[in-house]
Amino acid sequence: MKQLLSGNEAIALGAYHAGVGFATAYPGTPSTEILQTMAPMEGMYTEWSINEKVALEVGMGAAYGGVRTLVIMKHVGLNVAADPFFALATTGTNAGIVVISCDDPGEHSSQGEQDNRHFAKFAKVPMLEPTDSQEAYDLMDRAFKISEEFDTPVLFRSTTRISHCKCTVDVSRERTTDLKKPGFLRSSAKYVMVPSNARVHRVAMEERIARLREWVEEFPLNEMILNDRKLGVISSGVAYQYAREVFKNASFLKLVTTYPIPANLVRKFAAEVEKVIVVEELDPHLEEEVRLLGIEVSGKEFIPIIGELNPEIVEAGAVKAGLISESVLPSAVATSKVTIPPRRPQLCAGCPHVGPEFVLRKLGFDPNIKPSPTPREMTENEIVVTSDIGCYTLGVYEPLGALDTCACMGASIGHSTGLEKAGIPNKSVAVLGDSTFMHSGITGLADMVYKQSEGTVIILDNSTTAMTGHQGHPGTGVSVTGEQGPLVNLEKLVEGIGIKDLNVVSVYDLDAFETTLKRCVENAEPSVIIARGPCVLREKIKWTPRQVDQDLCVECHDCLDVGCPAICIWDEKVQIDSAVCVGCGVCEQVCPSEAIVEMKS
Repeated sequence: MKQLLSGNEAIALGAYHAGVGFATAYPGTPSTEILQTMAPMEGMYTEWSINEKVALEVGMGAAYGGVRTLVIMKHVGLNVAADPFFALATTGTNAGIVVISCDDPGEHSSQGEQDNRHFAKFAKVPMLEPTDSQEAYDLMDRAFKISEEFDTPVLFRSTTRISHCKCTVDVSRERTTDLKKPGFLRSSAKYVMVPSNARVHRVAMEERIARLREWVEEFPLNEMILNDRKLGVISSGVAYQYAREVFKNASFLKLVTTYPIPANLVRKFAAEVEKVIVVEELDPHLEEEVRLLGIEVSGKEFIPIIGELNPEIVEAGAVKAGLISESVLPSAVATSKVTIPPRRPQLCAGCPHVGPEFVLRKLGFDPNIKPSPTPREMTENEIVVTSDIGCYTLGVYEPLGALDTCACMGASIGHSTGLEKAGIPNKSVAVLGDSTFMHSGITGLADMVYKQSEGTVIILDNSTTAMTGHQGHPGTGVSVTGEQGPLVNLEKLVEGIGIKDLNVVSVYDLDAFETTLKRCVENAEPSVIIARGPCVLREKIKWTPRQVDQDLCVECHDCLDVGCPAICIWDEKVQIDSAVCVGCGVCEQVCPSEAIVEMKS
């Protein structure tokens, strides 16, 4: 049977057919759809974990218990899960366990670009990379078998294009049921990594990699295609597809086992061709591995080390290197001049984050200083606003322009505490969402209480993980299957950590939020403001839209500072698009001339 599947859907179905009984993840583009696809499937347990570290830790428990396990995250999520990942590489497993890392070349939806192929070499575990959805499906069964044969986790790396692009996939396999019965095998020497045990496992890890180096030589999905022997191209992942489009007559070595690589196969291929090049996204991982074999090879001299590749970029590099003399791509692709009008990133109309960020800009930034990308000294009364990762991070863009820092999940509170304890004279406010707070903000808040900080933390509570598609988290109690279960009470959690100055305000009451924030900033103890309001895309709220009374409007344009996409200037007048406006009323509170009113029916 054949189906049209994205890479993520193919991974999910392939894992299910491989007999996975336990799947856990933290949502993050481009990996989110994998677990969402698996959730309705019967005969397995699925969950959104509180963060990637916990996801891998509970996954380890399941695999130790003899259940085939899949753990899913985006590339930066593996940073969070690195501690248990390296521990798992040391202990090994009982049943097969595969860790999915979906990398994001080009940073389409990420705070950084990194090449997670290095994690495989660092942790000394095998890594597989599909070149299309069919291989994504086929490799899952092989990945679990590798994990069990070699007593190791397997790192399975996808990238944005592999995860999201679709192709026809033969899914004729049935779900594997002939697996051992779940059960934990007591073995402290295997699972308890005190130094005396860890030293033994360290030797075993080297022996394992040595066996894998021999084993990958016969891996059937590594493919050597010999055509014109003047040029041999080594590639993997989606870059292989691009290389095939550009170097149409060349010989190819497609690698699916990208760590360890099949050294003898690479040497055999190099002996068959006159010149060897590597086409790969991001770092020269394969190129360096090939060079270590004593083979003369090039790649990053003409293939960019930054950003996502596409056929046009590969072709431009090939022309630059003199590997091809002119365009070989179809003219419709090579000469396309279609452009899409630019649209700045912005929060949605009615987004609950708009009001608080507007107030933060109003209170935290000197109104007499124009925004500039050039670093500047802060004036005495300005506030440093440390942000986290979520929809609210878009508040960094004008006209809101309300944020000063953003690094990684949960870092905003630590940034604020660090600024204060370093003696920075300006007050600081940390901003993060409810899902991010659950992910890794709790420890930062506990540290703030422990350090007797005077900082203020704003938790923007929209009762969902909005940026990745409205997944549940412990504060919502909603599971990946949509079932409602017990939820963590945010107020009680914050109070339990030790916060005495706890405030809950509506995001749509700007006066109340401003008054509360002013008091908290001057408070001599840690304060938390839970700014609560639903995500309008999830709740589908529709209040009465607003309109501008042109007789009262004085064209001050204060309402434009809200940054709402429903407000614009049309025919030299401020207008509100009723088809976009949800009627949240934030702009109405901002207008000094009371010219914004409810639309009359």
